[in-house]
Amino acid sequence: MSEIQNYETPNSVSEAADILAKGDVTILAGGTDLMVQVDAGRVEYKSTLMNIRRVEGLRGISDEGDHLRVGALTTITDLLESDLIAEHGTILTEAADAFASVQIRNAGTIGGNISNASPAGDTLVPLVVLNAEVELASKPNGSIVTRTIPIKDYFTGPGKTKKEDSELLVAVIIPKPAAGFVSTFDKFGSRPALDISTVSVGLGGVLKDGALTDVRVAFGAVAPVPLKATATEAATEGKKLDEATIDAIAATAKDEVNPIDDVRATAWYRKEMIESSMKKVLRHVSK
Repeated sequence: MSEIQNYETPNSVSEAADILAKGDVTILAGGTDLMVQVDAGRVEYKSTLMNIRRVEGLRGISDEGDHLRVGALTTITDLLESDLIAEHGTILTEAADAFASVQIRNAGTIGGNISNASPAGDTLVPLVVLNAEVELASKPNGSIVTRTIPIKDYFTGPGKTKKEDSELLVAVIIPKPAAGFVSTFDKFGSRPALDISTVSVGLGGVLKDGALTDVRVAFGAVAPVPLKATATEAATEGKKLDEATIDAIAATAKDEVNPIDDVRATAWYRKEMIESSMKKVLRHVSK
């Protein structure tokens, strides 16, 4: 394990950005992923450990008119208990409810779950379905600069994102869906709690007369990054969700994924579960 030489506890985004600009910094938020990875030898602390839990303004969910702003330090429990999330992002409420244990939900943050960049991260599929963006802040020339990236484009591989080392993830922006928008999340693992997803499926769209428009589908744990399932979206768009159509859409979903074998499941099993889960979410939203 690398030796930590400096421990920083900034109180503002500006202070955190100054520390990041110096380089060689490990960011600590809830610690539910970081500490496990360090203990397992998969991650080493850099020379500076920066605990951002005291940074003002990074926790909470606010209504900004046409979108919700979710601070990076907002916990999974905060998501689960939020009326705003329940109203505009039911799929994220469902994912929070399926997330690990109560203790981990109380400590783990949405920013940490995103930054961990696991293809099986429970909040990532819902955020893709909700067309969310991440907001990053840095201080390259003495003043705070922010940029946003659609979350569907944010991940570049397992554990990797487009965030620069000098940037801090400060918020998630969730556009409010149109009237009539419905969404749901399904996660499958080998046990009902405290398990990493073997596969996960998210579905959203505007439901009218038994058909979905503005269809959004995403899959987790079947690719190096959360997968926006464009072929499955096209197969669903505008179609009456009867049993024959649901079967056809699920078959498209199965063909769209190209997972790998690993210690948690074979590629064949994951494809079968994507087909089964796709049927489940389609039947759920069509009721």
